[in-house]
This record gives sequence, structure tokens and C-alpha cells, in this order.
Amino acid sequence: MTSSDVASAAAARWRGQSGRLEVWYATLSDPVSRAGLWIHHEIVAPTDGGPPFSHGWITWFPAQGEPQTQRLGPEPLAPHEHDGSWYRGAGGRVGPGFLGGSAGAMEWDLRWTDPAAPLWTFPRFVWERELLPGAQVVLAPTAEFQGTLSLNGTAHKIDGWRGAVSHIYGHGNAERWGWIHADLGGQDALEVVTAVSRRPGLRALRPVAFIRLRADGRDWPGSGLPAVRVRTSLDLPRWQLEGRIGKRDIRIRVDQPAERCVSMRYQDPDGAVAVCTNTGQADIHIEVGRHRRGVRIVERSWSVSGTGHAEIGFRGDAAPTVNERSLG
Repeated sequence: MTSSDVASAAAARWRGQSGRLEVWYATLSDPVSRAGLWIHHEIVAPTDGGPPFSHGWITWFPAQGEPQTQRLGPEPLAPHEHDGSWYRGAGGRVGPGFLGGSAGAMEWDLRWTDPAAPLWTFPRFVWERELLPGAQVVLAPTAEFQGTLSLNGTAHKIDGWRGAVSHIYGHGNAERWGWIHADLGGQDALEVVTAVSRRPGLRALRPVAFIRLRADGRDWPGSGLPAVRVRTSLDLPRWQLEGRIGKRDIRIRVDQPAERCVSMRYQDPDGAVAVCTNTGQADIHIEVGRHRRGVRIVERSWSVSGTGHAEIGFRGDAAPTVNERSLG
């Protein structure tokens, strides 16, 4: 990894256009207790030309008990301060190796390191040329976190937690989507974005999956193009992807129990409602195999129990939800 690779992928892309959404977020888990944390920051530039604003949220997934959330903002977008941050607004900062902020009953001060290169969920040229309505890159796919999280004045030490820091840019959310991040140990990780476009004529089609598996220092599939022969079934609490990529097949199963999830309702740049249901405590099972003489042989498999990061999202008021729970 070079610092310039991360800096280029992490730098703000919004240049004042209407109808844009930019997100920096981190998800991390304690491999021992299975507690989790989700920190999400957005810049929203409304399609109707209204003033841009920043907002976000932080959700604590305790080892025992229900998730707790604090909202950040919304606040008018302040002029960019050249303080080394990638993002600064609505109660939080994100930058090279750090995340910090406060919201209601929560305060956080985190440092992260990752020797790995960014993981390009979408092809790099798609991100750099903005060829799709939205795209994502994982800046630090196997990050290790240190620091503190304070809840209602009680400090919780974060030491050796594992997770990722990511960046999204585009015109808003898809019509329906699913997302997975699974830490597979060492510098191995799985990242999935599967979505249905909201463009007219495409909303009735099945989700298109972008799958990136980093194992033993290699990213698969090599092209990074969409896995058009992989089918996605999006539903709560269990959903899956299954199909072929080249000569191999892949099966990914996700379990998001309601008691481990939180739903967040917010607005896209065009004013439409979007709802995402997220957990930092998913169970995820992955198999990669191939068929030989009519027999399926599993070549590699991974199971992540209680520390997987997963999300299902929908646009529209009819989206299924788990109640948002707030602190303080």
C-alpha cells in the first residue's frame, strides 16, 4: 500500500454539484466480546439546488443488549478546513488514521492502522471516472482500531478491534441494496455491494452484485466487474448470494437477527426516503467451489460468527425496519 493510493481514494469528490451524496463510514468489532461500532458521515447536496448539509449517526452494538444510536446533525455544510481531514462536519471528523467526534451521549476518539491496499469493490476506473450513479471503495479493508468510546460518561476502551473504513460517492442510494463486510483474518476480507438501480426501466431487474474477496494476498475476481451470474435474495433476517464467477461458484449467506440490528431513516438528495437496516454483529458464511464431473467441491470456506457487518436497504416508506433506538 502507498499513502497516495489511500489519499486519492479517500479525498472528497464533491465539487458543489446538486444531486450528490458522499459518505465516509467505519464499521468495527471486538473479536473477543463481539461488541460492534458503526460510524457514518454524509454530505448531501439536494437535487433541487437547496443548501448542502452534513449529517450522520453512530451506533453502538453492545455485547449484550440492544443497539443504541445517536444522530449527528443535520447541519449546514461548513467551508472545508484544511486540517488534514477527509471529512469534517455534523459532530465528527474522519482522516488518515483517525475518527473522532461527539453526539449526544456518545464521544469517540479512535486511531486505526492498516498495511493493506484499498479494496476496489467497483473497478477503480469506474470510481475515478464516476461512470455509475454511485460507487464505493474500502480505504482500509483490514483496519485495526485503538481508542475510546464514551457512553453516558462511561469510557469503553477499544483495543485491537477489527473492521474497515470506506468511502461512497454518487447521486444517492439504489432502489434496493445489500452490503457485506467480513473480516476473514489477517489481511483477508470479503466486500459485497449488490443493488437494483433506481433508473427507469432498471428497477424491475434483479440485483447486480459486485463481489471482492481478498485471500492470501490476491483479489478475486480479478476484473472487479459485476458478477452477472450471481443471484441475490434480499430479505430479513436472512439473505444470500449464489452463482458462478468464471469457473468457480460462490455462496454467501448472511444472518441479521432483529435484536442485533438498527434501522436508519434518512433522505436521498432527491428528497426520497431511504431506510437501511444494519448490524455489526452478523453471522456470515462463505463458500467458494467448483464442479468436477458433476460433483461440487468446496475449495475454500469461511464462517464469521457475530462479527460480520451487513446491511439491507430500500427506498420508500414501505421499507421494512427495525426500530431505531437512541441513547440519552
